[in-house]
Amino acid sequence: MTRALRVHATGPLALVQDLGRRGLSGVGVGRSGAADRGALRQVNRALANSDDAAAVEVTYGGLEVAVLDEGLWCCVTGAPCPVRVDGRDVGSHAVFFAEPGARVVLDRPAAGLRSYLGVRGGVAAEQVLGSRASDVLSGLGPAALSAGDVLPVGTPGDRFPEVDSVAAPDLAGEAVLRAVRGPRDGWVDDVDALVASTWAVTERSNRVGMRLGGHALRPARPQELPSEGAWRGAVQVPPSGEPVLFLADHPVTGGYPVVAVVVDADVDRAAQLRPGDPVRFRWIEAP
Repeated sequence: MTRALRVHATGPLALVQDLGRRGLSGVGVGRSGAADRGALRQVNRALANSDDAAAVEVTYGGLEVAVLDEGLWCCVTGAPCPVRVDGRDVGSHAVFFAEPGARVVLDRPAAGLRSYLGVRGGVAAEQVLGSRASDVLSGLGPAALSAGDVLPVGTPGDRFPEVDSVAAPDLAGEAVLRAVRGPRDGWVDDVDALVASTWAVTERSNRVGMRLGGHALRPARPQELPSEGAWRGAVQVPPSGEPVLFLADHPVTGGYPVVAVVVDADVDRAAQLRPGDPVRFRWIEAP
């Protein structure tokens, strides 16, 4: 009996993701992993997997997979979307069983961007440097999924799911991201303009970073910074003045001033924003 999924359609982008490669930034390897880490943890807990088990990150719906020889327990979290099994609506954020041969389809979410298809036992793609995460910047990890791919599924552990559904996030409202002032907040004329404005997510956004438009932060110094360490949630300001919020596949160094850092939990919310969505920032005190 083969525990596996065969990919029939992927939508705009479908990637295998776990919680990423920890502790390798010193040798130039970014962490990567799920753009919405909370959603990945949620789907794994619903299925009694380890928090770090790999799932399929689906950008803006369109995924269609078939269950091979052995039926699988599945769940979809992240951006709520219509989920169908052989044409039957089972919904997101609910645990369901897909029989051998069944087709599982994720349609476009009404709000949000990234949904996560988890399976009991986890997606058992080949590991690279201790992780199954697909890093679009470095190219490490499994390639983006395409029709015809077969995804092996791991053997479940001894624990069994204790819930049949989990809470779905409300992603329809304006996002307000909590942030602390960054180490280079004096490198723009008025860093408070970051929190005084409503920004728009531009189409020049991906898993590496989210570029914001609608306003510009003016540089306060003519000098250029040497490259410094970068991290998820950092808000850099390039010469254009349009801030860039680093997401999961950010580079390990950057040469533009970091004027703010979004708290880690709110980066998950940022990862669910689509081009055109409004976003605001709110200062909080550093702990």
